[in-house]
Amino acid sequence: MTYDITLVRVRPGLTLQQTLDLLNAGVDPDADLPQLRLSDNQEAEWERIVERVSREAGPVTSERYLYCLTLQTVGSPGRVQLDYSGDTAGIEVAYRYSGPAASAVMDLAYRIARIVEEESGLTGYDFEVDQPVRTGDPARAAAKLSGVSEWARDHLAQVH
Repeated sequence: MTYDITLVRVRPGLTLQQTLDLLNAGVDPDADLPQLRLSDNQEAEWERIVERVSREAGPVTSERYLYCLTLQTVGSPGRVQLDYSGDTAGIEVAYRYSGPAASAVMDLAYRIARIVEEESGLTGYDFEVDQPVRTGDPARAAAKLSGVSEWARDHLAQVH
């Protein structure tokens, strides 16, 4: 289970929600994901994103998979994963951070999301706390991450 931030290239004349509805309308949950086919511009966007995140947020690893490009932060304050597919991207943070650790990791997640917006033109939205990335408050996201993480730790039995 992860805390997710969505990024999408909003189609001309449509809102973010209309674009998401259009993208989701054509999805067959039983079909294989389409293989990644990026334009030269999208490849360049990815290179800029990786370079900036590495420079501004710290060390990362990146991989190319059949369906997306993936970047993961390495080390402190925690693991943030970015999956990029050209016209869409997503950021995932595991529900295992609470308190000050949640604040630090969500500051990082929002920093990465804002870099993606600036370098790609994608629009980010945090549906977990119903706020746009560009103007949203990472502290609200951290409070949600922390609360769910604490609940899970306190209520879900550890299997040994």
